[in-house]
Amino acid sequence: MELKVLKKKLTRLREELEGRNERTHHHIYEREERVSADFSEQSQELENQELVLTLDQEGKAELRLVDDALARIREGTFGICRHCGKEVSEDRLGAVPQTRYCIDCAMRDDHV
Repeated sequence: MELKVLKKKLTRLREELEGRNERTHHHIYEREERVSADFSEQSQELENQELVLTLDQEGKAELRLVDDALARIREGTFGICRHCGKEVSEDRLGAVPQTRYCIDCAMRDDHV
């Protein structure tokens, strides 16, 4: 797959993640939410809040991976496995363009 296409894919993914992160941030920090008087509803609200916090953390981590991949494109090291130094397959880059590892290293070291 052409580097230009992968860069465009990563840029679109970055924009999507930024939008998602903005929405979760708004939900966590900027929403004025009243606490329910019902204990079972409070419990559900707490579970929902924990889920949103987890999604926020995962979104930020994914965004860091995308930013790192875009930096590797600029540096000329994109598509090289960070673990073994071998070339990452085009199929893998097409499916997971933000990957830092070839499939062998990802499977062996649980970096998938």
